[in-house]
Amino acid sequence: MAESVMTPKVRVGAESGGVLLEYFLKALLVAGLCELILYRLVSRLGMHLSKVAKEYVVVEYFLRGASAIGFALMNFSAILVFLVLLVLLFYKMNGLLARPLDRIVVPMVSLLLALTATFLLFPPRMLGAVVYNGLTLVLLWTLVIQYCRANPAPTARALALCYGAGVSGWLYYQISTTTYGWLGIVSTPPLVHEISRLGEALMVVATVLVFAVYSGFTFRTKNRQQRRRSLQFAGAWAALFLALLVMDGVLELFDPALARDVRQASQGIGWIFQMGMGYTFYLPFALYVAGLLFWSYTVIKQISMGRRAGYGLVLMFIAGYALQLSHLFVIVGLLLLVNDGRIDARETVGQMFPAGMPDRPAAAAPGVS
Repeated sequence: MAESVMTPKVRVGAESGGVLLEYFLKALLVAGLCELILYRLVSRLGMHLSKVAKEYVVVEYFLRGASAIGFALMNFSAILVFLVLLVLLFYKMNGLLARPLDRIVVPMVSLLLALTATFLLFPPRMLGAVVYNGLTLVLLWTLVIQYCRANPAPTARALALCYGAGVSGWLYYQISTTTYGWLGIVSTPPLVHEISRLGEALMVVATVLVFAVYSGFTFRTKNRQQRRRSLQFAGAWAALFLALLVMDGVLELFDPALARDVRQASQGIGWIFQMGMGYTFYLPFALYVAGLLFWSYTVIKQISMGRRAGYGLVLMFIAGYALQLSHLFVIVGLLLLVNDGRIDARETVGQMFPAGMPDRPAAAAPGVS
């Protein structure tokens, strides 16, 4: 009798946990993307439109309003990141999303959360920043190893390694420069700019590998409509890529003055993205656009399927230098990628009560085998 009373309560709790994770992830996705556009990009664009804002009051009010809303969303995103991490830790400590190396991952994520909360109340000095970034680096590669062990496919492992090395390039820049400042060393750390740029290039490669691993995009299909859509997508992407790649050279031949204006405009756009996302845009701009197209197609498809990997891919790549708590965005994204599956409350109930649920095959990520 006691079991019959307790079982429904646990079931309700499991279902509530699954629904909470789904709502938190959706809210974090919307808040993070809106913050990216309204605060990190629009507010930076306002620096270039200062003259226009002085002449037109509407433009000034729009920029101020967008920045204020974006700043509020940034704080809201920080709260949601904490909540998502807490829910994921709760699942792992209860064995619902158990993976190899969790004995290392769970304590390190808990320590990272504790340090983040502490540093929000007491701003860290240089030594604290070095320790925080070092812990993030170790946790990052632990999750990369965990992902590689769970996904033996070469493209999936290449994705994890490229992303891990790319983020490590940015973390090396932060750790090395902060350490030199703490020690009072005036000289530049060894290869700091080269490693940072290499990390940026690897991040662009990772956006392409995301498409190869998770998009499920293929020409090997007997469905004529699907094949026609694939050809249309591929043709549009190839045309856009080539147009951006040769635009500067073609304009230089016909109108050198217009070519210079386009270069200045692209430099301004690059500066905005550099301040907002951390990219320096030293590579041809077409490569970044191609990576964005590959990434966005994959993310939309994965999210429409209701998979954690789609939300993880969003959070992994929108985290930038200017975003507070960007380290947590990276860690949450990797955790969702490692613990991929459908966001479904019944999945949690089935794992807790396998005898009472009908067997159903675990959904594997498209392209990962």
